[in-house]
Amino acid sequence: MNISVKGEYALHAIFDLACQPGRDPVRIAEIARRQQIPQKFLELILASLKQGGFVESRRGAEGGYLLARRPEAITVGDVLRFVEGRQEERSRMRRQSDSPLGDLWERTDKAMDSVLDSATFAQLVRDWTEKHNRFVPNWEI
Repeated sequence: MNISVKGEYALHAIFDLACQPGRDPVRIAEIARRQQIPQKFLELILASLKQGGFVESRRGAEGGYLLARRPEAITVGDVLRFVEGRQEERSRMRRQSDSPLGDLWERTDKAMDSVLDSATFAQLVRDWTEKHNRFVPNWEI
């Protein structure tokens, strides 16, 4: 599976918002800095994700972006299909229907979709947090 830079950045932006405690809006500049995404590109990505119903925006001095749904309700597959297009469309373009490998690629696509559709951003945040809290150095002597 090929994921564009836009798709990768969209996943990182949703992940960043899922990591935020509470329901306070987060400024684009903060997300861009933490996730190392060019701010102008992130603005376009977040506008698109807003149209897709993944994020909401708030105006004003305390404005910014926040998730439109709980992180448990957003899967990696949902975001990738929205940003990158349907897997079937991409698959058709890369292979011919009478190819001897056609069935293999179809099974591979279904398996990948299954993994991506079961991965929620809430689970990604839990796994990431657990991974980074596991190796906390103890400087006591």
